[in-house]
Amino acid sequence: MTRGGRDKERDEPERKCIVSGEVSPKAGLIRFVVGPEAMVVPDVAGRLPGRGIYVMADRIAVDRAAAKGLFSRAARMQVKAPENLGAMVEELLARRVVELLSMARKAGQAVVGYEKVKDWLQTGKAAVLIQAEDGSDRGKAKLRAPDGENRLISCLSSGEIGLAFGRERAIHAALAAGGLTTRVVEEAARLAGLRVPDKQFGGGTAGKD
Repeated sequence: MTRGGRDKERDEPERKCIVSGEVSPKAGLIRFVVGPEAMVVPDVAGRLPGRGIYVMADRIAVDRAAAKGLFSRAARMQVKAPENLGAMVEELLARRVVELLSMARKAGQAVVGYEKVKDWLQTGKAAVLIQAEDGSDRGKAKLRAPDGENRLISCLSSGEIGLAFGRERAIHAALAAGGLTTRVVEEAARLAGLRVPDKQFGGGTAGKD
């Protein structure tokens, strides 16, 4: 498995991280380009024009690349990186995960709420379990993710999960197998690497769905 959460394929494009020097599949890296005024711009969707500069999806690595001038070295010119680059990438990835999760919901590939999620898990329809990071440990322990790697997403807040499902907040959600699910898992894996450890969402534990 890659850092991005997918099975590595022979023909999957790989890129070199400017921090670690390791060559890895693009799915587990963050792409950056040099934008106007020689400013480093994160390209989480991988669509912006220009030569890509890659950093592993890890908060420490992104912050180090910005602080140590590694973007300038990779671009072979003097460039500037925003002071809050790591936080910027995290915000963009969180938004992307929420959008993809919302698309999965509209496509009938996702459900929310304890009872619906429990039913999907019991019937084998759920391929991935999603649980809010700020949900109570006791409540989350009642549901078990499907067997296998990358079957649990736990880096989202209850507010972010709720946003994807048109609610104020939600603790439990599940994804059925499918292309959208693969993309959600990949992006959530990258987001998990950018999230600050022990980050608090809203300063407390969320309640029930």
